[in-house]
Amino acid sequence: MKTYGRTSAHEFLSDFIVFRNIEPQDCRLPGLPNLRDRLRLPERMVPRKTQPEYAQVIIEILREARRLDAPRSPIQRVALIGDTRLNDGTAYANVCRAGGWPGLAFIGADRSAPASIEHTELGGYPVYVANRWTLLQEFQQICRDLDFPFDEGTAVILDLDKTVLGARGRNDAVIDAARVEAVRQTVGNLLGAEFDNALFQLAYDQLNQPEFHPFTADNQDYLAYICLMLGGGLYDLQALQAAIREGSLTSFQQFIDAVDERVDQLTSDLVRLHRDIRTLVQQGDPTPFKAFRYNEYRSTVERMASLSDESPVEDMLVHEIVVTQEVREAALGWRHQGALLFGLSDKPDEASVPLPELAALGFVPIHRVEAHIVGE
Repeated sequence: MKTYGRTSAHEFLSDFIVFRNIEPQDCRLPGLPNLRDRLRLPERMVPRKTQPEYAQVIIEILREARRLDAPRSPIQRVALIGDTRLNDGTAYANVCRAGGWPGLAFIGADRSAPASIEHTELGGYPVYVANRWTLLQEFQQICRDLDFPFDEGTAVILDLDKTVLGARGRNDAVIDAARVEAVRQTVGNLLGAEFDNALFQLAYDQLNQPEFHPFTADNQDYLAYICLMLGGGLYDLQALQAAIREGSLTSFQQFIDAVDERVDQLTSDLVRLHRDIRTLVQQGDPTPFKAFRYNEYRSTVERMASLSDESPVEDMLVHEIVVTQEVREAALGWRHQGALLFGLSDKPDEASVPLPELAALGFVPIHRVEAHIVGE
């Protein structure tokens, strides 16, 4: 493993990227608000990555992006580079199906097992699952063998989190650490002297397990709010877990409604926060804990290119979020051949794009933040 200098995802994506709200960073492209009526999507719906509606929006954005760069070359095929078979792979299959396009996908991660790349299918579309990011080179050879070119007729979807940045199995723990630190900081600031770090860590670690995902909806905003109420003494962790396991508490909506009935036990600051979050939850906002996500943006940026260029690679992988050289190298090659590159991120916009006051100080969206490049 070695370093290759510094760059940002903007080097090969430009501003062709969307975060959770599906509003492109390139203002020339249509986003969810512009496409909602045309696609007949419900008023407040913000589809998630695995939903068919998400693919419908992405297809329209991809087509317009291709018209901007190569108006005489409509999209004929789709490739995806990601790190999760379920989220990334399902989004890819949905895009191919809805767009009527053939496709190929590479799902990568660094694992300790002997290097291998295996062919499978998802929704009838081919997927190659590899346990080394270096096997992206073998994937490119597979594409050549299958006569799958990366020319102006090809749209390449690049997953941002744990693929372009913080490669899964190699560097993804730093992305998780940035998020956990943001939750800790947010809850700690709100509780002040009452904050118990050990209790917070225990609650976060336990409720973040798959066993409790049906209750938390695997939503970090919900989990942060729950940890806040536990830290504030409104609920006991063991009693909460027991209620979830016995089935008397089955959803986050039920939990936040129960908090509302005991709101007089909270401080005035927590009452205001609770009401703001509950309102956003009722409106269908998947990112209702805004203060936490704003802190996540800062926590993430602080972990990009924070060490000197002379620092050991091992230290960078432990303490920084780095750009994945294997993905960058392939992306630059495909862009040179004429392919359309487009980035997808399920990270909330609030955790990815600076607030106006930060932007005025020089802060930029995550895909424009400079980071060290690391790869084999």
